[in-house]
Amino acid sequence: ARFWHKVLFDLGHLSTAEPFQRLINQGMILGEDGRKMSKRWGNVIDPIDVVELYGADAFRCYEMFMGPLEQMKPWSMKGVEGVSRFLARVWRLIMEENQAGEWVLSGGVQEVDPQKSELKILHATIKKVTGDIETLSFNTAISQMMILVNAFTNAPAKPVSALRTLLLLLNPFAPHLTSELWQTLAEKFPGVGGDITGQRWPGHDERLLIEDEIEIVLQVNGKLRDKITVALDATDAALEAAWSLVKSWTAED
Repeated sequence: ARFWHKVLFDLGHLSTAEPFQRLINQGMILGEDGRKMSKRWGNVIDPIDVVELYGADAFRCYEMFMGPLEQMKPWSMKGVEGVSRFLARVWRLIMEENQAGEWVLSGGVQEVDPQKSELKILHATIKKVTGDIETLSFNTAISQMMILVNAFTNAPAKPVSALRTLLLLLNPFAPHLTSELWQTLAEKFPGVGGDITGQRWPGHDERLLIEDEIEIVLQVNGKLRDKITVALDATDAALEAAWSLVKSWTAED
């Protein structure tokens, strides 16, 4: 591409000497033994075999999760298994098995507003994934989405709006899984609608990322008694009231 671009430039058909503004050299993927993949060493990984075992999404995500794009990295089937388990958690976040052994939409998926803590991690994930895609830092983008999934896994109610955003963020990494889950949500919740590839990329609200609370550790005689969360601008009177409450518990003990 670069050669023919320069030929056309020399002939006066193009206005720029270079076809690309930025060059990224991808690091080599080694065999599981740490050596260059080669038939000689018998350490070649066939993508078709991996796809048959774990699916195309797991294979695709693992390649991006292995590490920084430009670094040399050894292949690991255990790593593929780990990414496959992550995608399974995403699936179970939205789906559940009924008594007939069929996968159906989970009863925990509801049209409710996300809690304050959930909104914070959701918008932090939007910001992180968006920025990481821009810099080709795919591994850290996936790591952040893992944190988001863990935050919602044990929540009694899974807000549809938050799940919708998660699927949009994950779609470039796992298009098959997210497309199917998006369609399942669309059948139940009309507000989801349309094909996932036709949706606008989500934006984050910087105001939701402002730290307005702090966790304070309370100790009595060197022993941990409790941890409380207070406003970042809490007054001395509020802190003293919390301390007095802890001392009253100690007296009762």
